[in-house]
Amino acid sequence: MLLDLIKVFIPALLAFTIGIGITPLLSHYLYAHKMWKKKAGKIGLDGEATPLFNKLHESRETGTPRLGGVLIWVSASIAILGVYFAGVIFESSFFSKLDFLSRDQTWIPLSALLIGAIIGLIDDLFEIRGGGDYKAGGLSLAKRLLVVGVVGLLASLWFHYKLDVSTIGLPFFGPLYLGWFIIPLFTLVTIAVYSGGIIDGIDGLAGGIFAIMFGAYGAIAFFQNQINLAAFCAALLGGILAFLWFNIPPARFYMSETGSMALTLTLSIVAFMTDSLGEGEGLFVLPLIAFPLLVTSLSAIIQMFSKRFLRRKVFLIAPLHHHFEALGWPSYKVTMRYWVLSVIFALLGLILALAS
Repeated sequence: MLLDLIKVFIPALLAFTIGIGITPLLSHYLYAHKMWKKKAGKIGLDGEATPLFNKLHESRETGTPRLGGVLIWVSASIAILGVYFAGVIFESSFFSKLDFLSRDQTWIPLSALLIGAIIGLIDDLFEIRGGGDYKAGGLSLAKRLLVVGVVGLLASLWFHYKLDVSTIGLPFFGPLYLGWFIIPLFTLVTIAVYSGGIIDGIDGLAGGIFAIMFGAYGAIAFFQNQINLAAFCAALLGGILAFLWFNIPPARFYMSETGSMALTLTLSIVAFMTDSLGEGEGLFVLPLIAFPLLVTSLSAIIQMFSKRFLRRKVFLIAPLHHHFEALGWPSYKVTMRYWVLSVIFALLGLILALAS
């Protein structure tokens, strides 16, 4: 038990330390090369301009670099690989007992993290340099959803045909057999979680919420005895906390797509890995643990459909966190209250997952 706890805590501390250490280099590069949007402004999901949002965020849109998400996945990856190579070099030592890079628990979420990071990085570079679908800000939403859907589909095929996953866990009822229907479900969940990544937009908001979500799933994995997966979540948590240290207002840089796509793809994978593979209900509790993402995505969808079919807006600005800003809430108040609610819903999801 003690060794398992050490195996989980060390990656978190290591990733945090690495993240703090590499930030001066990353920050210098981002500012020296002016890695921010050259023109303020945002286009909504419906393709229309967002004048109220632009008015609230004009001063933040330019002059603050994007690509801050690089800090998260680079520091976490270095921690993961560092522990692995330490175990290889010092075989049959204490370091080998800490190694958590395993084919059955960490290869898939690590792959999802890096794939999402690279695709998101390309999108960010398009947005910064003015390439791609410039009007939409980098790659268009349709293209990003297509990419995420393809990644989710490939992952679902691997889960179903290679790992023989064909059920999902229901609290107090046991496994529900879905057969090959697990494939479209997996894909849709991946797209849905990614859509909640638009919660990025206020200093410190996304970082705090992602830290809480991966902390909750790390705890679920630990109590399911998926220690390697718990250590992986802890490494991500450490990287996110390092990012959050520099993203608290005033933000030194923004997470942007390379961070949000990497984390949302990984979150979906972790949710499924703590489900039938871990003999748990990781997928069922996802709407609770990821409640802020769910509400954010739903608010944008509601706004879009209301404007198109009812010719009026439900929210002053969508997503919801910007609506509160438009009402006059200071950004720090929005962030702190989202953090509080995120903790509450993560605890509810954790209790439900463990109680059953």
